[in-house]
Amino acid sequence: MKRGSSTQSSVPDAGRPPPGGVSVQLRGVVHLYSSHDVDIVALRGVDLDVAAGEMVALLGPSGMGKSTVMRLLAGLIRASAGVVRVGDHDLGRLSASDRRALRASEIGHVVQGTRGNLLPFATALENVWFAQQGARGRGVEPPWPAEAVLEVLGLEAIAHHRVASLSRGLQQQVALAAGMATAPRLLLADEPTSQMSREASAQVIDLLQHVNSTLGTTVVLVTHDPLVATRFPRTITIRDGRVGAEGRRGEEYAVVDSTGLVQLPPDVLELFPPNTIVRVVRTEHGIEMRAPSSEPDD
Repeated sequence: MKRGSSTQSSVPDAGRPPPGGVSVQLRGVVHLYSSHDVDIVALRGVDLDVAAGEMVALLGPSGMGKSTVMRLLAGLIRASAGVVRVGDHDLGRLSASDRRALRASEIGHVVQGTRGNLLPFATALENVWFAQQGARGRGVEPPWPAEAVLEVLGLEAIAHHRVASLSRGLQQQVALAAGMATAPRLLLADEPTSQMSREASAQVIDLLQHVNSTLGTTVVLVTHDPLVATRFPRTITIRDGRVGAEGRRGEEYAVVDSTGLVQLPPDVLELFPPNTIVRVVRTEHGIEMRAPSSEPDD
């Protein structure tokens, strides 16, 4: 089944303009998990800026810290050290109840898989309505009715279909609609295309792009799939709990962090394995890294 309409709807008139996006900032973020009385370092001094209205994909293999970044941005956990800001909010200084209120208003969080996001035997419309009821329970009135959320996302044709009867791709789109139920200014999506066909995956990314272009919502997505990441104008690769690289319009760049550390790309690491001694030389066109064997004889 395709999406609900051949043309996507404009923003419904609900008495206020689209909310627009919100900026994101991480500074020196460190996060530790305790496991069997041992501290495990998930993030090691992450610095990251996302401008309001940007679309960014966090890329990398499982276990490298991407989902930890998402949980921090959602206010589900607090950083062990460093600063996490969403707009004007320093999440580390907010109480648990204040962070829940923020998730009910400005932050939409779609977790990996549909089971944690949806009621399978309720309709698409009912799922969006239930998500809005959660916000109302925290004193936040959604700006638009549930029907309007599905309309603006082009999903009105499946409004009365039970989620369990929909394809996996459409279920994920309903999960994103539920995440947009309160018109948040930041939408976080953790592996929304996992285990999908290429066609279904493309439709989910189309929907995220529509959310971004129509509402101005800032979108941050986690994926391990490089093909998904190519649909985003900016990618951030997380490796070993650090920002390892950044891609912009298909061009990959290494990132110098606040301590001067640079994570080398995997193909370069083949030439300079860990603990290799190198010399960094300034040249007319930039810098070069030279192994001892490449140094001229005295």
